[in-house]
Amino acid sequence: MKDLFKVSGGARLQGAVKVDGAKNSVLKLMAAALLAEGSTTLTNCPEILDVPLMQKVLEGLGCSVVIDGTTVTIDTPAVPSSDADFDAVRQFRASVCVLGPLTARCGKARVALPGGDAIGSRPLDMHQSGLEKLGATTHIEHGAVVTEAAELVGANIKLDFPSVGATENILTAAVLAKGTTVLDNAAREPEIVDLCSMLLEMGADISGAGTSTITINGVDKLSPTNHEVIGDRIVAGTWAYAAVMTQGDITVSGIAPRHLHLPLSKLRSAGADIETYENGFRVRMNERPKSVDYQTLPFPGFPTDLQPMAIGLSAIADGTAVITENVFESRFRFVDEMLRLGADAQVDGHHVVIRGQEKLSSTDVWSSDIRAGAGLVLSAFCADEQTTVHDVFHIDRGYPHFVENLQALGATIERGQEETNQ
Repeated sequence: MKDLFKVSGGARLQGAVKVDGAKNSVLKLMAAALLAEGSTTLTNCPEILDVPLMQKVLEGLGCSVVIDGTTVTIDTPAVPSSDADFDAVRQFRASVCVLGPLTARCGKARVALPGGDAIGSRPLDMHQSGLEKLGATTHIEHGAVVTEAAELVGANIKLDFPSVGATENILTAAVLAKGTTVLDNAAREPEIVDLCSMLLEMGADISGAGTSTITINGVDKLSPTNHEVIGDRIVAGTWAYAAVMTQGDITVSGIAPRHLHLPLSKLRSAGADIETYENGFRVRMNERPKSVDYQTLPFPGFPTDLQPMAIGLSAIADGTAVITENVFESRFRFVDEMLRLGADAQVDGHHVVIRGQEKLSSTDVWSSDIRAGAGLVLSAFCADEQTTVHDVFHIDRGYPHFVENLQALGATIERGQEETNQ
């Protein structure tokens, strides 16, 4: 049976919440453990559905994986399997990040084309092109991407777009290639820096992490390590938007505020009072927020994963906002659900114009992806009565203890199950 959330409007969220490790980092770090024989331990891992999904992927490749709360231990064999199981891989997009490590360790890989959130097409062209420049052959066969490489050799690679996934797969292949790889127009996200930090701990030779040019000098062998996952900036940003949307007061810890520089700046423009600390921040809002325009871009731009929260905020803000989506073309599916809640929004290509109103109208809505689900819950707090959010398994894939954290902040929200016809 599918879970649902029943959310009552009118809550003013206040209190403190601690952010766990980043979903967009832990899964890639788990995959990177394939690069070294032996036992790698990751701490500060989020307790979300995607972690045991990645566990299944790695176990299918011959690893032994133990999850103990927020600690994940991965024991990688001398020779992992090179064939990533379809049933495990197809459930979430991040599973494709095993492609680079398997190509580097095994000289070949077969990874089923992944599934995941319905936010638009995310082809593997740049992943394949980058691996081919390192000396691998790649093709799509029977619903899987297949690579073979007798030897990987460093190369100069320039990405057409600073793709996070392509950057990760090229990085994790190049660390064991012969010679030097220079990756230009690389992704600059904090999760990329976290991956590079772990690879350096394993013995890799990498410079330029966090810039658009990353240089990798290949090494013969890597060693297992212990690594702490960075805090989840998207979860932290969600709590920040929750404070502003509900005219609340929330202190968030476990995150470097610099990873949210632009989102917090946007909230200040909306009228929020924000204090930042070394390992967190506080967001206070005592009046109706003002409308602010947004456009999503790769880091350090405004993250596409916070776009639903920006739309939710704009729907109840004072004024009119224009939000532009530059990363995923199908992310505005979320707007259809906001219309159910009574939002005044109109989509025009990759723009949406939103005229704010003081309150939304409760109804039934459906999550289409992790962030859309969270955005719908926050918007439901701004509705008049009780809203039912369906397909919340998406939210559970990215937000640990979501309901419990919201209840601790003063929200009226309950987890239930869909009724079935007998």
